Amino acid sequence: MAAGLKRDPIVILRIDGEDLEEFINGPTFEPEMVASYSEMKSADGSGSLRDYIAKALAKLTVEQGMPPSSDPWVISNIVEPALQSCTGHDFDKPVSQETFIEEFKKVAETVAQHLKEQHVIVAHSENDFDGSGIKRLLSNKFELDKTLNTAIENVSKDRSGKLSKEYLRVALDAVGPTAGLPPLGAVEQMDKVVQDAFNLVNADDGKLLKEDEFKKILTEILGSIMLQLEGNPISVYSNSVVHEPLASSSTLLQPSSEL
Repeated sequence: MAAGLKRDPIVILRIDGEDLEEFINGPTFEPEMVASYSEMKSADGSGSLRDYIAKALAKLTVEQGMPPSSDPWVISNIVEPALQSCTGHDFDKPVSQETFIEEFKKVAETVAQHLKEQHVIVAHSENDFDGSGIKRLLSNKFELDKTLNTAIENVSKDRSGKLSKEYLRVALDAVGPTAGLPPLGAVEQMDKVVQDAFNLVNADDGKLLKEDEFKKILTEILGSIMLQLEGNPISVYSNSVVHEPLASSSTLLQPSSEL
C-alpha cells in the first residue's frame, strides 16, 4: 500500500454484505456461475463440491462485494464458517452444474450474512496504463527536456562523457512518475511492454552514446511504450484487507483524485 501511495489512488472500502447480496440476486449471477463451473470442470473434472465452491468464491471481486478470500482473517472468519454451515450435500463428491449453482448461492448468502455481522475493511487500488501520461509528456518539449535532463543526472558517464545503453532502464525508471508509468518490476504486464520497447532499440547491446543520443533513444522508448499501451491498455488493481479498526461511521473514504 505504501508503495502505491505515490502513484496510485487508494480507496478504503467497507465490505458489509450488501453488494454481495445484490450480485447474488442480480441477472449476472447465474451466467457467471455457469462460466465459472465450466472453467473449473475443464481444469479439474474430478473436483468436489467444496473445491468448486471455494474456488468460485476466490474468483469473486471486491466490486461484487467479496473481500480478498486469500486473506487469512477472511478465510478463518468468513469463508470457512460459510462452507461449514452448508452441509446438505456431500461436499467431497463430484457435482453437477445445477447442484453447484444451487449450493454456491447458499454459501454466498451465508458469506453475505457473516459480512453484515463482521464488516471487512479493504484498501482498493487500481490504475489504468493507457499511454496518456507519456503522450502528455512528449507533447510538452520543455517538460520533456527537463525530465530527461533530470533522469540522466545520476547516470554514470565515461571519461568522454558518454553513457552506456545499459543505463536506459535506470533513466526510464526516473522518468516513470512524470510519464505515468509504474516502477520497473512492479507490474509484470508493464515489464513486458517495456522489454519489447527496449528490444526495438537494442538497449542491451552495451554501446556508449553521447548524451543527446541517449536522450533520443530514451524518447523513442517512451514513444514505443505509448503506442503499445494505446493499442492495448493495461489495467492493474490490488486489494488488501486492513486489519486496523476504522470508525464505523466511515463507509467510504475516497481521495480527491478519481479512479
